[in-house]
Amino acid sequence: MAVVVNPGLDRSGINRLLGNSTYEAAFPPHEGSYKSRHPIKTHGAQNHRHLLYERWARWGIWYKYQPLDLIRRYFGEKIGLYFAWLGWYTGMLIPAALVGLFVFLYGLFTMDSSQVSKEICEANTTIMCPMCDVNCSAWKLSDSCVYAKVTHLFDNGGTVFFAIFMAIWATVFLEFWKRRRAELTYDWDLIDWEEEEISLVLTAVFAVVVFRLIAMEKFASFQWEFVKKNWQFATSGTGVCINFMIIMSLNVVYEKVAYLLTNLEHPRTESEWENSFALKMFLFQFVNLNSSTFYIAFFLGRFAGRPGDYNKLFNRWRMEECHPSGCLIDLCLQMGVIMVLKQIWNNFMELGYPLLQNWWSRRKMRRAGEQNNVESKEQLPQWDKDWNLQPMNAHGLVDEYLEMVLQFGFTTIFVAAFPLAPLLALLNNIIEIRLDAYKFVTQWRRPMPARATDIGIWHGILEGIGVVAVITNAFVIAITSDYIPRFVYAFKYGPCVNKGYRHEQCLRGYMNSSLSVFDMGEPQNGSQIETRYCRYRDYRAPPWSSQPYEFTLQFWHVLAARLAFIIVFEHLVFGIKTFIAHLIPDMPKDLCERMRREKYLMQEMMYEAELEHLQKERKKNGKRYHHEWP
Repeated sequence: MAVVVNPGLDRSGINRLLGNSTYEAAFPPHEGSYKSRHPIKTHGAQNHRHLLYERWARWGIWYKYQPLDLIRRYFGEKIGLYFAWLGWYTGMLIPAALVGLFVFLYGLFTMDSSQVSKEICEANTTIMCPMCDVNCSAWKLSDSCVYAKVTHLFDNGGTVFFAIFMAIWATVFLEFWKRRRAELTYDWDLIDWEEEEISLVLTAVFAVVVFRLIAMEKFASFQWEFVKKNWQFATSGTGVCINFMIIMSLNVVYEKVAYLLTNLEHPRTESEWENSFALKMFLFQFVNLNSSTFYIAFFLGRFAGRPGDYNKLFNRWRMEECHPSGCLIDLCLQMGVIMVLKQIWNNFMELGYPLLQNWWSRRKMRRAGEQNNVESKEQLPQWDKDWNLQPMNAHGLVDEYLEMVLQFGFTTIFVAAFPLAPLLALLNNIIEIRLDAYKFVTQWRRPMPARATDIGIWHGILEGIGVVAVITNAFVIAITSDYIPRFVYAFKYGPCVNKGYRHEQCLRGYMNSSLSVFDMGEPQNGSQIETRYCRYRDYRAPPWSSQPYEFTLQFWHVLAARLAFIIVFEHLVFGIKTFIAHLIPDMPKDLCERMRREKYLMQEMMYEAELEHLQKERKKNGKRYHHEWP
């Protein structure tokens, strides 16, 4: 199968012959079979492919380091650098996963002692306003006890610490990768080598928003009591699943659009084409993957209005509100489900689909062999066996890098809302390394070796994600989570004001402070809860005040604290990132010394060679002078 890169690049050489169907395919054959009848420990490896399978592609050796030099020798430097980067990224995920797990366990162990969760679970007399206008009744705050406890798992005192840690981790990861890349390019003799050579998304998000509004109304008025009490989980869960299907469908469209736009640019070289295509694919899929996440993080519940003055979409559906304990759990659920489902789907498409295709090819080959009286597959030459394997995807390593870079973004950008993201990424990457290895060694034709000195445009994209992650996590902590409102209450309104100490008991009365009062009028006949007043999440004056339903002073204190936190957090973390980036040199000291030593020896050799040449010329000229003057 021909790999079309740029029509201008296919007018000569093998690409032209492939394009006009002179040849059906062009690829270097594998070095024999990857399996052997004899164990490698006693009889050794039959070939490099067999050695790669035994020492790299088998699932049983997932805990061992990758043989990067052997990968580079068999597949080339470009693929070798990809697996080196993937292994480095996976190794760096270990400390991030451990810290994230610690933050999650901290929330788990303090869940029962959380003052906010206690107040919600014990609020049997606190009546909340109905969640919809039709067929919905008032409900007790204690009905959402489980929701509040689950929220505490991800919205606790460790959230800010983990967000700062992950921002520093992203910088350390990139800076130390530069050092590792420098070592590899030196060892692989690549130091002096030079290469020759969005409206659709918004529509999809709007559709998901409308679905969530309809689902919220239906679940809140559901006849089954279990669904009615857990309408938040039902709405978020179904919305995430619908959103995932839309994301995967649009990815197919975006790939074709990115391919078309890249070819319209007419890049001069293959590397320019690959960089341009990679950037477009990343931007399209990043927006596609994260648009609904940004909506949940920063817009969900911000424009709902208040009881008696709700904002409605098309004057029909009320805008969705946040739970009394916050919207962070919706963001957490969105990230967790999307991350798990996407990784399962990608792993199936990377290995399961080629396995099915190769099985079908072998089946057709077996039938053809029976008709042509071919006794066994072993009689076929290696190139014929490889012909039945699947070619490497048309975009080279773009899809492999894209999957990992999007995962890196999901791991860092909203990590304050989902501290288990690094752990899920680590578990996936352990599988990903062996899955990719198995795919390259056994399921794909051997790709054409290519040289490269770095991971290309992906490094710049990773640095950009690191900057975006600092900003988004600052907004998630300040706006999406309840960290700032709790902080303001403890220091300004709680029972510990002016006492000089801060602990969980300082949040006593926080839920009552964060809920406003609405006058529903006289209770209706047949209502399950006979009360005139209900509570809703906001900082507004009660109906009996001189300025009913106006924002209170506490609202403005919380707003000012949120803005101040964003500024302080961003400046602090960006300062730490800049300091670390300048503190860690891009090249190890011993490597710099070795390179200087080699440069010195090279100059000395050139000097000695030039000196020897001059001496020979001088002797030759001297003899000539002696013969001319006897």
